[in-house]
Amino acid sequence: MSLPIVLALDDAAKDRVGAAPDVALAGPDGQLLAVLRSFRAKTTLNTWQKFLPSLLGLQIDNWKKRMWDAMLALRIKFKVKIWHKIQRGLVNQDGVILIQKSGRKYNLERFTVHPPVSMTDCVEIYPHNKEERIARTWGTTAPGLPYVDEAITPAGNWLIGGDLEVLQPIKYNDGLDHYRLSPQQLRDEFDKRGADAVFAFQLRNPVHNGHALLMNDTRRRLLEMGFKNPILLLHPLGGFTKADDVPLPVRMEQHSKVLEDGVLDPETTIVSIFPSPMHYAGPTEVQWHAKARINAGANFYIVGRDPAGMGHPTEKRDLYNPDHGKKVLSMAPGLEKLNILPFKVAAYDTVAKKMAFFEPSRSQDFLFISGTKMRTFAKTGENPPDGFMCPGGWKVLVDYYNSLQTEGAAAAPAPATVASLLMPSDLPTVQFFSFKIERKILKLGTETQNVDRLSCNRTANSVIIL
Repeated sequence: MSLPIVLALDDAAKDRVGAAPDVALAGPDGQLLAVLRSFRAKTTLNTWQKFLPSLLGLQIDNWKKRMWDAMLALRIKFKVKIWHKIQRGLVNQDGVILIQKSGRKYNLERFTVHPPVSMTDCVEIYPHNKEERIARTWGTTAPGLPYVDEAITPAGNWLIGGDLEVLQPIKYNDGLDHYRLSPQQLRDEFDKRGADAVFAFQLRNPVHNGHALLMNDTRRRLLEMGFKNPILLLHPLGGFTKADDVPLPVRMEQHSKVLEDGVLDPETTIVSIFPSPMHYAGPTEVQWHAKARINAGANFYIVGRDPAGMGHPTEKRDLYNPDHGKKVLSMAPGLEKLNILPFKVAAYDTVAKKMAFFEPSRSQDFLFISGTKMRTFAKTGENPPDGFMCPGGWKVLVDYYNSLQTEGAAAAPAPATVASLLMPSDLPTVQFFSFKIERKILKLGTETQNVDRLSCNRTANSVIIL
């Protein structure tokens, strides 16, 4: 799988990374996360093929396979654009990265550090024009935009990017990895269930009965259109959200209760985490949300009022026109394969005592309960009207907010950062390393004081800002 990746650099890191002959991303314990580029001006791949088998005690005919199977070595081939302190141009190089050393020998049996998860091709460094990026994405440079404050303003002034080839899935080790299905895994699951239509629903809040009404009504409409087995992709956001939003682990537990209580049918529903951060960028962002679901195999996408929108950070008004998101999706290039399903407004019917589609002719009978009001109910211990949310799902929210009050603010989970959401929990910091070939062995390490042994030089911390 290949996807674009962009990382931010400060000025000092940009200079040092640009000047280094070999650059990689490594975790705090020296585990290789990604190779950005590797130059070996005098050492060719043929040389490596001659001495590596004997070095590792492997037979000539199977040394590559055994090294790869053990994840001890990573063969890379890059076309790299050189930007700083190196002659400009394209350079083709092959390389093998050795990651762990046991004594003086590289030991296949004792390889226990994290194996490499990715490799990057066509790397380039370019200025991080923050103001232009913010203006083009959000349509405003007003202060107080959540994602801007979290990830863009504190980021470096340079970006380093390229095509990232993922060698194995990234594990977050947070108990939710089984929900993180790749697009291909989702397609396989749809095929396994015999889906002839897939409709996607994205949300960043707990599922209430109004959401369920929309999803169940969409399935009814698809059946009326002639489809035999429409499958729902419930695709909650798993990346950065605002600090006052319900955390992902709590939301996923609540979603499971919704299925257990039968509000949604487990046989026709697939729950999977959508790993993207939430930008709150309105009509611009909703195009990304829709196109990503096409890759996952969806051909219908449910869109509501003001998708990906938010209130203006400094004025008392919506940041975007509530109808523009739906309009953009109807005309944006690349969305021809996706059928947009605008849904009706759902509210609590005080007469029927349940969530129902809003009827303007009797507007006085309907109560609108926003996400903010729902969270306020849970925080204060006040129960919402009967029929607003399934009992099991509501209990999850109440227990969560009770735990915050009991343990105090110090024990409350800190708002997730972009770095912690995009990288596994046991790799809290991503660092740039420059490294060099020494005695025909490429060494990678983490301590600058052991330069002779490790042949490495830590250059800067970095935050992934996909």
